[in-house]
Amino acid sequence: MISRLRGTLLDIENGAAVVDVQGVGYLVNLPEAVLLTLPEPGAELSLYIRQIVREDDLLLYGFATAFQRRFFDLLTTVNGCGPKVALAVIGVVGEEPAASAIIRQDAKFLTKAPGVGAKLAERIVVDLKDKMGQETFAAKLESLSIPTQRTSSAPADELVDALMNLGYRRPEAEQAAITARESSSEISEQLRLALRSLTK
Repeated sequence: MISRLRGTLLDIENGAAVVDVQGVGYLVNLPEAVLLTLPEPGAELSLYIRQIVREDDLLLYGFATAFQRRFFDLLTTVNGCGPKVALAVIGVVGEEPAASAIIRQDAKFLTKAPGVGAKLAERIVVDLKDKMGQETFAAKLESLSIPTQRTSSAPADELVDALMNLGYRRPEAEQAAITARESSSEISEQLRLALRSLTK
């Protein structure tokens, strides 16, 4: 099972990159957002890989981060959300905004991705809303340019900014931040508490 590829970018074709690794060219399907950040052909490239084997084919999907790959894996567990649609969600909507929308149970936001209609968006939210709180995603959401610790007497602006980066409006973010700071002085725990109160 291929988990990571590091090699030379040979070409970009039809939403995929051809990566040369020691003389072997691998065709790797990529989200649009990753395609737009690829270097020029001839440059070195490193990708996280998800390998999917079918009866008549072996497909590789590439990602810039391990978080992207994990989010792709979760999306493809939802009935009706295949690899192509999962790539569209990551490539067009973005993995962090999409994860935040699922936490907020904002299915409409997910319909921005090609191939995601209202029914599929609702199914994604229902199937994945609880999984978004798992440690992998909590850790990612907590890394939004905020310090790991601050005192309860310090201003909550950075916590509010982090919540707004996740798509919440300022008034509700400020209220959630105030409530969270009453229970904890650690920013990571404050963010967990704030998200919990906002998703009730």
